[in-house]
Amino acid sequence: MPGDARAFWLAFPGKGELREEPVSDPGPDEVLVRTLHSGISRGTETLVFTGQVPQSQWDAMRAPYQEGSFPAPVKYGYLNVGVVEAGDPALVGKTIFCLYPHQTRYVVKSSAVTVIPDDVPPYRAVLAGTVETAVNALWDGRPLIGDRIAVVGAGMVGGSIAAVLSRFPGVRLQVVDADPSRRVIADAFGVPFAAPADALGDCDLVIHASATSAGLTRSLELVAAEGTVLEMSWYGEKQVTVPLGEFFHSRRLTIRSSQVGGIVPGRRRSYGERMALALELLADPRFDTLITGRSDFTDLPDVMPRLVDGSLAALCHVIDYH
Repeated sequence: MPGDARAFWLAFPGKGELREEPVSDPGPDEVLVRTLHSGISRGTETLVFTGQVPQSQWDAMRAPYQEGSFPAPVKYGYLNVGVVEAGDPALVGKTIFCLYPHQTRYVVKSSAVTVIPDDVPPYRAVLAGTVETAVNALWDGRPLIGDRIAVVGAGMVGGSIAAVLSRFPGVRLQVVDADPSRRVIADAFGVPFAAPADALGDCDLVIHASATSAGLTRSLELVAAEGTVLEMSWYGEKQVTVPLGEFFHSRRLTIRSSQVGGIVPGRRRSYGERMALALELLADPRFDTLITGRSDFTDLPDVMPRLVDGSLAALCHVIDYH
């Protein structure tokens, strides 16, 4: 029946709206989910909202359950927590995470949802996609016991990476950010914080997540000879300038990308296993530090512009459904 659900759509760059969505009965091996919370992946979703996804990346940047096409109209998002109301008997009544956009109810294959552990509150589980990105980053970066590591940029991604790394034994870890208010994130995970000018150098691994040229440049300055900078930022159409003509070649530095869409060869884990691990890690209540605001689903068309212009400061902004 039409009108069973409402979803958030980008009507055109800078303008979002709620639209009615038809939802069918679940078929074999499907589930009907009622959304409890969704999360705004601030970096990517604000680029989508402002129409800054490069045309060359329109296919690569499609979310798993995206409808429409870039730049607009498009239904986008991938941090959704809900409860299974019908369908697969093994899942009915379970609270689950799914890579689905901001929508009140939806039907997906049973294999598309991951059951949230009992010790993870549903609102915190919206961070699963970001913590999954952090897990993938560390599989790519391969930190070792005793390493000197810096995380440059303490947003959602950088904060999640620092949170996971804070559990590594024997590492010298530092969170680096130009915004002194981000110290609270480092403090929550028991990790030393530094402004860029005061950061410790001679790092074996620097993980960059500030999405700025200045941050990437400072990352190259902090890494030791033969070291690696793992680039986690996604810049959209923004151009990046870094000093590759200075010490980059003489110190034999490496800049390596990491993208959650692929698992590094040799890591014998499935995507489902990676997501399950991310949810297991979210039992740690310290991750609540990354949730810096909440709004009602009906307010989402007004929330997104405020996140873009900075009048609503946030790391992870949770959307609540009633």
